[in-house]
Amino acid sequence: MNNFEEKTINTKKIFEGKMIDLQVDEVSLPNGEVSQREIVKHPGAVAVIAITKDNKIVLVKQYRKPTEKTLVELPAGKIDQNEQPLAAAIRELEEETGYTTKELNFVTSFYTSPGFANELIYIYITDTLEKLETPVQGDDDEFIEILELSLDEAKQYVEEEKIHDAKTNYAILYLHALGRM
Repeated sequence: MNNFEEKTINTKKIFEGKMIDLQVDEVSLPNGEVSQREIVKHPGAVAVIAITKDNKIVLVKQYRKPTEKTLVELPAGKIDQNEQPLAAAIRELEEETGYTTKELNFVTSFYTSPGFANELIYIYITDTLEKLETPVQGDDDEFIEILELSLDEAKQYVEEEKIHDAKTNYAILYLHALGRM
């Protein structure tokens, strides 16, 4: 098996923000040549496949500036500094949907765009939702509409490109494969 590892020679920090950092790494390639890699550093994220008592998937609809579109997605968000993914998942579920749970099960994790970013997203699932008596205050700059769709409705949204987000497409495929809804 060949070793395709790239050794970092130098790192130049370009930008440090609330959500991401950007750096350019000079790397030594396996063939001895030198190249540059533009890298987005991200603290990681979580998403929750939340299923109501009547077998509806809880989704959020919000405008996403990078796409210039309103997207339908799983409740999700960034992991805060020193926060564990499970705690972040419960926090995001509460902030974005008004639901909470005492039982979140880990499904998988995956890199969202490993060609230029190190963001790792953790996916959890729950079907033991409880409505919060007092909604948790979410981010001041997030405007969210909650949708609850059956699996068939969600699959229709995928076909119509109303769901156009990888983590949410993954969740729908996962639920379909399980045959649980």
